[in-house]
Amino acid sequence: MKELTKAEEQVMQYVWKLEKAFLKDIVEQFPEPKPAYTTISTVVRVLVRKEFLKYESFGKIRQYHATISKEAYFKKHMKEVIGNFFNGSPGKFALFFANNEDLNLTELEQMKGMLENKISELKDKND
Repeated sequence: MKELTKAEEQVMQYVWKLEKAFLKDIVEQFPEPKPAYTTISTVVRVLVRKEFLKYESFGKIRQYHATISKEAYFKKHMKEVIGNFFNGSPGKFALFFANNEDLNLTELEQMKGMLENKISELKDKND
């Protein structure tokens, strides 16, 4: 899977949010001052070429939709980050995150609860 630039990722965020969108719908999602319509059109064309977006034509107008879910893209991206920066160890990443973010006790307890649930789920699966 190819990497997205910041501009491409921003457009994808809007497409994921809208699910299906015409170019004007995507441009409307941007805060003021909005980028030029032609700029967004160029980014969308690149996303089509990279196969992140497909479209359905309605005469001269195209309605775009994502070819990959936000979750699938994020998962792939995170695997690369963990592989490149944490020697492929999700545990090292989690420890780094816990040590370097300003997490309060409630957030840490929520993370602990999620981890305990996942451990329990895996134990049940292996029994």
